Amino acid sequence: MESNSKARVLELTPEDMTVTVETGIALGTLQKELAKHRQWLPIDLPNAETTSIHDVLARDLSGPRRFGYGTVREHLIGMKVALADGRIIKSGGKVVKNVAGYDLAKLFIGARGTLGTIIEATFKLRPLPEAERIIGARFAITEATQAIRSVLNSELTPVVLDLHRLDGLAEVTLVIGLAGMREEVEWQSALAARLGFQAAAALEYEAVFWKDSVPAQRFSALPSRLMESIAKLGNRPFVARAGNGTIYYRGESVGPERALPVELMRRVKDAYDPKNVLTEFES
Repeated sequence: MESNSKARVLELTPEDMTVTVETGIALGTLQKELAKHRQWLPIDLPNAETTSIHDVLARDLSGPRRFGYGTVREHLIGMKVALADGRIIKSGGKVVKNVAGYDLAKLFIGARGTLGTIIEATFKLRPLPEAERIIGARFAITEATQAIRSVLNSELTPVVLDLHRLDGLAEVTLVIGLAGMREEVEWQSALAARLGFQAAAALEYEAVFWKDSVPAQRFSALPSRLMESIAKLGNRPFVARAGNGTIYYRGESVGPERALPVELMRRVKDAYDPKNVLTEFES
């Protein structure tokens, strides 16, 4: 779903740090409104100005700061959905602790519109950090595992932990992002420098990677086997969420076939859309 300039913020309660929106609103538009109150929805897509909240939810989109803040699933507390038969259902509410029993709203996250159309969503928000610093270092691919391990085993609490290579060269770049109170960020930056992360960096690689017109492929690996999986990419350009084990790349497929629970997906689809009016799920 394309973003809709007429879609609105329906209710913003800064003191409770919650917001309810029509899902046609662009993520970037929402972030600008929240920033007036020093708050944000911690989903950091490079194309936020053109990506609707509906697409964020339906495609379960996230960005580099996923390592520290999680995915949109962690921030959603309520939604309103239009089903294929015209019924409108609601799940959750407008306060943070509102779910008892099964949280069926989570079924619609990542369902790509196959079960229903999300028309409203309520999120819990976070305060904007007082300071943030992005730093990085280049490593030979054989050294990257130890570099990642040194970060994870340290007292650092990065919000970004990404590995990327867009130039086809042998070296890879490990990027870490630090955020929080200014004193905290300064202390963590000094610690990161002792681990070899001294060069100022940015998250531009994310925008560059996703601007490519060639569709990206994705596969996941255990974080402990990340470099083993990346080695299979050869010189293909990639961006990896090093702390989560998710790898995005372009070129011929090298990842394992996805073992989807097709029968379960079919049963859920039949429950919400028995006449198959909506988009068919991808098996």
